[in-house]
Amino acid sequence: MSAGQDQDPPVTGAADEVIAPLPRVTIQAFCETPGVAATMQAAIADRRMEKAHARIQMGGPAAAVEAFRAAPTPNIIVLETVSDSATLVAHLDALSESCDAGTKVVVIGHVNDVQLYRDLIRRGVSEYLIAPLGTLDVLKTLSELYVAPGARNLGRIIAVMGAKGGVGASTVSHNVAWAIARNLDASTVIVDLDIAFGTAGLDFNQDPPQGIAEAVFSPERLDANMLDRLLSRCSDNLALLAAPAVLDRTLDLPEDAFEQLFDLLRATVPCVVLDVPHLWSSWARRALIHSDEIVVVAAPELASLRNAKNLVDLAKANRPNDSGPKLVLNQVGVPKRPEIDASEFSKALGLDILATIPFDAQLFGTAANNGQMIAEVQAGSKIAEAFVQIASGLTGRGEAKRSKRSLFEPIVAKLRRKA
Repeated sequence: MSAGQDQDPPVTGAADEVIAPLPRVTIQAFCETPGVAATMQAAIADRRMEKAHARIQMGGPAAAVEAFRAAPTPNIIVLETVSDSATLVAHLDALSESCDAGTKVVVIGHVNDVQLYRDLIRRGVSEYLIAPLGTLDVLKTLSELYVAPGARNLGRIIAVMGAKGGVGASTVSHNVAWAIARNLDASTVIVDLDIAFGTAGLDFNQDPPQGIAEAVFSPERLDANMLDRLLSRCSDNLALLAAPAVLDRTLDLPEDAFEQLFDLLRATVPCVVLDVPHLWSSWARRALIHSDEIVVVAAPELASLRNAKNLVDLAKANRPNDSGPKLVLNQVGVPKRPEIDASEFSKALGLDILATIPFDAQLFGTAANNGQMIAEVQAGSKIAEAFVQIASGLTGRGEAKRSKRSLFEPIVAKLRRKA
């Protein structure tokens, strides 16, 4: 058994903490009450447990001792106990005789006993939880077993997708990322997932020779060093992983095509904004569902309402332990266009609108043609303030003073530690 270690709290967002997905580990839980068994089942079904192979059975510590007398132990054993302290300790001592090196043990008890907690930690138990407990409590505990001691806080991944083409989702994602980096003082990377037609390079007046294509099509070479070379710096706190926007190959990518890249970004950058193109493929669906926050950008018309409803329902069904998607209503007030009222739009989706962005062809057109953000063209405008409002709502941060800290410090520091 491995002794548990105190961890720094993860970065908190607007609604919940960032909980890292578990690696490819095996987990076996031995429960004694239906309530804890149901909580464990809900945790296993969560998106963050996708790589883990887990199994639940009843019987508690006694069943675990019998199960592993002649069988190898998994990476994690979760034990629920309703027994007295002496009986639990006896079962743990018996289990330790057959426990493989590196196996981590989490105990779920029903008594708040400090002395018992200390005894368990001395015996190498990784964590002691007290029932009743929620699904996120279980997920957070299991995840932190694989967060290295002293590791920096996990990055938050924000996926932005339009309810239909042409609603300005890319523009929203780029301006929100810029606001997070500049106004909230958080190092941020924009990832343009539209490899064939992405506009992030144009919007930031960047034409990097390398970008996301090299990361996706050469996964065996992808590491912190390569990522550092691929990122194009837009400011001290903002970098871009640009799309090549060429048609030299088709992009029938596998579902996990971006998984390695996202894991590396999450471990090195506090905030990652995904500009998800308006298409429906296995990898696009995965990028949405496995992000920490989902932003749906819609225009106030019927097709956007229908598609936004489908995206919201999908997210809620597949992310029961996450905060719901956020809705941004864009291009509001187009002259002579009949529009669905914002309150009706919100009511139909069952979501509050995070921000409403008015239509301003002159302002947005000037920014796009100049390769600038809205706040660079018209600082202090209501539209620029709306992007700061969205950024604050997604990160849970208030506006901060700008600092001279470099975006690449986390990556450089990580490389130095390895050296």
